[in-house]
Amino acid sequence: MPIDRKVARFNRRFANHLVGPLFSRMPGFGRVHHRGRKSGREFTTPVKLFRRGEDIIITLPYGPGSDWVKNVLAAGGCEITTRGRRVQVTHPTVFTDDGTTKMPALTRRILSRVDATEFIALTPVKAPAPAAGR
Repeated sequence: MPIDRKVARFNRRFANHLVGPLFSRMPGFGRVHHRGRKSGREFTTPVKLFRRGEDIIITLPYGPGSDWVKNVLAAGGCEITTRGRRVQVTHPTVFTDDGTTKMPALTRRILSRVDATEFIALTPVKAPAPAAGR
């Protein structure tokens, strides 16, 4: 069972504003920039992430019912800031880890303690190649 929604509400109201700017510069963390499905407002959510091949995988310790996940799925993508770089990502896919997902050992150990087995995979949008010299 994912982390209780009460913790998620507390983090959204208080903790995210304090730790979000700091964590998004650290390896393994980032910020998701998304737009509300109903309000149209822009939001930023700190997340724990890692790479799997080209894809960026974000842990879902509160499950896929979080508003930011619903916003990203509805929009078909978002932008992620990690290590000071902002990347546009698309093709969001929620999946459940069956124990074979490649991820950092520390991440697996922490997530197993809170029984968080769901993730969202996003594919970075390739920048267009510069036009050949005219």
